Amino acid sequence: MDDPNLQAEPGSERGDPRRRLLLHLFQTALASVDGRVCTREALSVPPGAHAPNRLWAVAIGKAASAMMLGAHDALGERFERGLLITKDGHADPPVYGLQQVEIIESAHPVPDTRSLAAGESLLEWVDSVPSEVDLLFLISGGASSLVEALVPGATLGQLKDLNERGLASGLAIGELNARRAQLSRIKGGRLAARLGGRRARALFISDVPGHDPAVIGSGLMGPSGSADDGIERRVIASIEIAAKAARAEAQALGLEVWRDTQPFEGSAERLAVRFAHELHMNPDHVRIWGGESVVNLPENPGRGGRNQHLALAAARIIAGHDNLMLLVAGTDGTDGATPDAGGIVDGETCSRVALGALDVQNCLETADSGAALAAAGDLIHTGPTGTNVGDIVIGLKLTKEAAGTILAARDRRP
Repeated sequence: MDDPNLQAEPGSERGDPRRRLLLHLFQTALASVDGRVCTREALSVPPGAHAPNRLWAVAIGKAASAMMLGAHDALGERFERGLLITKDGHADPPVYGLQQVEIIESAHPVPDTRSLAAGESLLEWVDSVPSEVDLLFLISGGASSLVEALVPGATLGQLKDLNERGLASGLAIGELNARRAQLSRIKGGRLAARLGGRRARALFISDVPGHDPAVIGSGLMGPSGSADDGIERRVIASIEIAAKAARAEAQALGLEVWRDTQPFEGSAERLAVRFAHELHMNPDHVRIWGGESVVNLPENPGRGGRNQHLALAAARIIAGHDNLMLLVAGTDGTDGATPDAGGIVDGETCSRVALGALDVQNCLETADSGAALAAAGDLIHTGPTGTNVGDIVIGLKLTKEAAGTILAARDRRP
């Protein structure tokens, strides 16, 4: 069954079966990297294996709630105490039923005083873990903003300015995280070093290219510089896993699927041209790309995010092509400072934007892509997804009739 909460905004083309097909593939991708499921599987103890001791767990990031629930599922009574730090509105209702878990909601994408308070709580929590208790860290994207402890002399103003300038300029995530670490007592491996060689385990849901623990969450639980810092690290979910699952499902539906797995990066508008061109010029029914684009923001940007910007730029390229459609979305369910994940665009998107008395080029220039996609009925809203592995673009080259036939066959599957 498809998730009824995962949908495009109501619009003139809402009933198009190709949109349902794209949303189904997107949902398949999300399910493959679900934080609760991936964490539970990573921590499950095989029959006959030695069970761990009492355990304390800390989960930080947009997927922290799902990861904490997965840890509780796997560890049961051995799970003694937890600390969860996540974005406002990203704590799943079931996590409030875990009496042993302290929940802190913090700021994202720009840190505020709550981020600093969360950092102090994290340091106090780590220092209070008894020596006989096993220690587990669950890290996902968003940790860079949600929790911070500044070095002496650094200020919250400096930290906010760094984040705002980095986001506005489209600075590569690796470089931005390196600059964040210079202001931090916990990033860049410093939290790991605070453990003093104590054995611990760290699981990561990666939203960065290369999936390096030294970069994920600004290196919150990355290597401390020691050859053996006592921490076992494992990435349990990534955009490659999500894209692979979506490709497999498309193939199972009888569609021809392109298989390049090279992650994308760079300008959202240049990527829009590339994706639209590749989709138009090649015979495949489905093309799936994973990665992260960037947008250089103007002064006083409008509503939107990098995925909405890429989607609107692609809509301009595929205008008039009635067999082309693209879904562009963040796997965490949010795009920029908006509650929307991204958008689905087709050959008539620009016409629908014009009917809404908006101009596509002007919306791109003012970073107001969200307003344009809202006017066209082309936004995607998922709410928090329980994961965060970066962005995904799914291109579809198919007629409405063919998509309807495929979906009908899928609905008949056992």
